[in-house]
Amino acid sequence: MLRLLQLELQKLWLNRSSKVLIFISFILPFTVLILASIKIDFFGFFTLELGELGIFNFPLIWHITTFFASYFKLFFAIVVVSMIGNEYSNKTIKQNLIDGLSKKEFILSKFYVIVFFSLISTLLIGTASLLIGLYYSSYTELSLITIDLNYLLAYFIKLTGFFSLCLFFGVLLKRSAFALGFLFLLYIFEWIVFGLATKYTTTDIAWRIKNLLPLESMYKLIDQPIQRLAMTKFAEKTELVYDYAVHAHELIVVTGWTLIFILAAYMLLKKRDL
Repeated sequence: MLRLLQLELQKLWLNRSSKVLIFISFILPFTVLILASIKIDFFGFFTLELGELGIFNFPLIWHITTFFASYFKLFFAIVVVSMIGNEYSNKTIKQNLIDGLSKKEFILSKFYVIVFFSLISTLLIGTASLLIGLYYSSYTELSLITIDLNYLLAYFIKLTGFFSLCLFFGVLLKRSAFALGFLFLLYIFEWIVFGLATKYTTTDIAWRIKNLLPLESMYKLIDQPIQRLAMTKFAEKTELVYDYAVHAHELIVVTGWTLIFILAAYMLLKKRDL
């Protein structure tokens, strides 16, 4: 495993564009979190400090940071599809196989990179959230700090699943731009499925079906935290109450899709004449 991971990391390190995108995907969400914790003076009219709104209180901060940080995953998604696109355009995939790398090892090497960067991203977000929370939170009891740590697990699985989907599209289409375009087509397809399900079943069943589809299931891992934040400010507003928890069955669904994408990518590569 370490040999395959080292091989892929070396390829990425030698690619300037990949280094830039990796740097952005890691540093940008980390920087945004830090900037969000700074007081901003709007020309003397008023001062904005998000920490005063309670968004950095434990355990809410784990929900807030993982939800918004996940939107920066597109940067590394470009790196993932580029890993495959460059292998085909530069003919290095054929050379790797000639040099003794099996097709299974080729796919695994890409997957190991995905897991590695998802883990690093999770650790960075977790560390930043902990430090900012310890500074701003009104509640720093250990029992409160550790309540919602499962959002970090959900964040890791969400990234791994999404990047595995990008890997599959990269192998399927061999071109980076096409692979990213297919993400948008998949998004539209899921809404079409939802529309058809609504037409022939109930809305509740339609949402249950959509929640099992790849992109929606990944999104549902970490629900939007805005209502939860509002609930802390307006506890009497019962209409704001909703289920924002991380559920085991949602983690299982995304993990299942991840295995399907990796296996499908391997089967495609195995049957394809290179």
